[in-house]
Amino acid sequence: MRIISGQFKGRTIKVPKSNLVRPTTDRNKESLFNYLNNIVDFDGIKVCDIYAGSGALGFEALSRGAGEVHFVEKNFVIYKTLQENIDSLGVQSLCRIFKMEAVKFTTISQHEKYDLILIDPPFFKDDVFKVMENILQRNYLKDDGLVIIERSIQTKEKDISMFKCEPFKRMGDSLFYQFSLKN
Repeated sequence: MRIISGQFKGRTIKVPKSNLVRPTTDRNKESLFNYLNNIVDFDGIKVCDIYAGSGALGFEALSRGAGEVHFVEKNFVIYKTLQENIDSLGVQSLCRIFKMEAVKFTTISQHEKYDLILIDPPFFKDDVFKVMENILQRNYLKDDGLVIIERSIQTKEKDISMFKCEPFKRMGDSLFYQFSLKN
C-alpha cells in the first residue's frame, strides 16, 4: 500500500497478513483526502486513527502535515506491523500507538483532544456506535474538530439509524460519515 500525497508520497507501508484488516483502497483514500484538503488545514494538527490496522489513514494525514498521530489498534500482530511502518517512515517522535480496543480507548479519563479522528472499523463491527458516542460524550474532539467514519453500504440502514445522519460520500462498497461538534 502506498502513501498518496505529501512528504511521504509514493512510500509504501506494510499491510498486516490478517483477515481482521480491510485497508481503505488507494482510490478511496485519495478521494477522501482530496475532500478533507478542502475543509482541514493539516499543518500541525493532532490526528487519531482508530482501528488503525496498517496505519494508512494516519500516515496519509502525517504525510500532509499533521503534527502528531495517535493510532488505536488492539491486535498484537497488526500492532507489530503498524510499529514497523512507523519505524520505516522514521516518524517515531510523531506517533503513538494505543494497544487496546477502541471502546476502551474512548473511555480513558485523561485523554487528548483531536483535530481529526479517522475511524475505519471492520465493516460489520458494531462497537463503532459506542466508540462514536464516547468520543462525543467524553469530549475527544477540539471545538472545530472532525470525525470521519468509513462503513459498508451493507450496514447503511443501521448506520443511518445509529449515527442519525446520512453518509456524505459513497465510493464502491464504502460509505463515509462526517461528524463535528457543530452538527
